[in-house]
Amino acid sequence: QVQLVESGGGLVQAGGSLRLSCAASGRTFSNYAMGWFRQAPGKEREFVAALSWSGGTTYYLDSMKGRFTISRDNAKNTVYLQMNSLKPEDTAVYYCAATYGSVWRAGNMDYWGKGTLVTVSS
Repeated sequence: QVQLVESGGGLVQAGGSLRLSCAASGRTFSNYAMGWFRQAPGKEREFVAALSWSGGTTYYLDSMKGRFTISRDNAKNTVYLQMNSLKPEDTAVYYCAATYGSVWRAGNMDYWGKGTLVTVSS
């Protein structure tokens, strides 16, 4: 059993920044890839970013490239999502996820956090 706990969400003005954190417990990150999804009201949960722990490679949805950055701190068992130049359309619940696999779809994740709400005002 792995538990993921997100933090760092809140209300921010358009153009501002937030850094989300995901702290893992129960197991190490050694066999997991980590990533972030988000879900806005009335929409499907969508992929945001992922970090390959085995290869050190990062992946981003095209609409987030240049604005969002995923990183990790192995000593703290924590993954971060730095979000810059935020837009109102970024408003969503952001979820941390972990998987033994490599297919970044919501249905293929092995563990989920409970989410943290990000609201971007215009």
